[in-house]
Amino acid sequence: MTKRLGVWAVVLALVAAPTAAFAASPWASEATYVGKAKGKFVYGLKNGLLGWTEIFSEPAEAIQGGGNFFVGIGEGLFNGVGQTVGGALHLATFPIPQIDVPLPEGGTSLLQ
Repeated sequence: MTKRLGVWAVVLALVAAPTAAFAASPWASEATYVGKAKGKFVYGLKNGLLGWTEIFSEPAEAIQGGGNFFVGIGEGLFNGVGQTVGGALHLATFPIPQIDVPLPEGGTSLLQ
């Protein structure tokens, strides 16, 4: 029961988070159902497998930009967890492209 509540809390946090940090998914602009479903699957796979890399890339970007390393770690944890969980949700719901879960910073930028 506690696991189920935790999962719902994460889903609600991702959906209700401020939209300034979240961008619409790139696959949503496809014209056909097949294009959207395929794009959502690839997007979910990429973020589900590589979203955790934000834990390392955000602190590195903070150091290079002259920012605070510890703020970068916090952003990296938030973005990494959000992108990995969001990618899993995209994979689970790819047959239903009407459901779009916005990811932090528009998803991982690795492999682009």
